[in-house]
Amino acid sequence: MVTIVYMVAGMSSRFGGKIKQFAKVGINDETLIEVSIKQAINAGYNKIVFIVGEKTESSFKKMFGNEYEGLPISYAKQTFDQELRDKPWGTTDALVSAKDVIDGAFVVCNGDDIYGQTALKQAHDFLTNNKTGVTLGYKLKNVIPDEGTVNRGIYETDSNNNVLSIEETFDISKKNLEEKELSENTLCSMNLFGLPLQTISDLEKKLINFKEENKESRTAECLLPVELANLIKENKLKLKLIETTDKWFGVTNPSDEEKVRKQLAAQNLLETKQTKG
Repeated sequence: MVTIVYMVAGMSSRFGGKIKQFAKVGINDETLIEVSIKQAINAGYNKIVFIVGEKTESSFKKMFGNEYEGLPISYAKQTFDQELRDKPWGTTDALVSAKDVIDGAFVVCNGDDIYGQTALKQAHDFLTNNKTGVTLGYKLKNVIPDEGTVNRGIYETDSNNNVLSIEETFDISKKNLEEKELSENTLCSMNLFGLPLQTISDLEKKLINFKEENKESRTAECLLPVELANLIKENKLKLKLIETTDKWFGVTNPSDEEKVRKQLAAQNLLETKQTKG
């Protein structure tokens, strides 16, 4: 049994203050999150967990209730003290907030990204057959825009493809790959991690220390890739890097909604032709 955990606590100012996960991008008018969930169902997951926030909780519960196409849904709520903080404590805090509703190996991912059914299945099958963790690497050429820059986590691995570190690299564009000592085929993280249950307890300890060290800050965030890398360095987590050839789709700005809709339609058309052929 493998659970899929979606981080959906935040609202996006760049997306007009709307819930990005509800953007209708599917070929049958499905929302972005529904497209991802259907991929997860087809990949074999047995349970869904939504990590919601103050502004997303009621909308998700209204849309999904306690099950989706036969899969049970649980909810965890990420909260923060608004007198002391301007924002939540980050993605490590989000995951730790779900500790009471996750009861086995799980995959945690962004709720506003579509990772691909094959990628989700690769993570699911690895966790089903191994007791260690896994992360999916996407080639940079598939996950950076034609124009503009993005930040991506770049993996360092040993000879057996075990992750040694995840280095956040800023302002990557198609024009400056060589300058940053990267290539189109460099594998990067899109925040898709498959983890054993014990990892949540280890992350909770990291989070407690982080909050103590940053108790005066209103904005400091405890980021999941950073803390996973710290656990790796302390030999408390083994994370296998697996390359995926799947297409990744993400929504950042309102204009991306139509773009992703067209990309998914084109991909579906291609897959239909390949199936018939």
